[in-house]
Amino acid sequence: MKSSADLDWRLRRAAASDAATLALVAGATFLEAFAGVLGGRDIVDHCAAKSNATVFGAWLADPASVVTLAEATQGGAPIGYTVITAPDLPVEPGQADTELRRIYMLTGTHGTGLGPALMAQAIADARALGRTRLLLGVYGRNHRAHRFYERQGFTRIGTRQFRVGATLHDDFVYARAV
Repeated sequence: MKSSADLDWRLRRAAASDAATLALVAGATFLEAFAGVLGGRDIVDHCAAKSNATVFGAWLADPASVVTLAEATQGGAPIGYTVITAPDLPVEPGQADTELRRIYMLTGTHGTGLGPALMAQAIADARALGRTRLLLGVYGRNHRAHRFYERQGFTRIGTRQFRVGATLHDDFVYARAV
């Protein structure tokens, strides 16, 4: 078996036919990220409602959204993704803002450069849409993610509460120019 550092991957813009694949990798990555942090039933219910093929289909059909899929080069298995779309955060959005609504990858890909590559692609996609600022929300206790976003040039501009199941969680809102 290859180590994560040996994993080869590629990025591509997702197509409408990728909606079910994106839902699968979204559920897997959300579960990996939040198992032991959130309740199991809350994770399953959240993924069923917020990361299903219909949700991804809507983003894929929206000209103001871009979805990128990361795949293992050998075999094409989905290993991560991003979604940029219209902002839905408790900050005053500018006319040229977009939100990095999702950026997730399987933990086995950590250390391969995939995270920075997904972020660079999201920034390039935001620019291609004519946007000048990228916003995102992140779980307030996800210190690893905070460090990653800050290394990518994001600064904290606010907070929000985000519901998963019956529990409200405190999130940070970040922004950076693109």
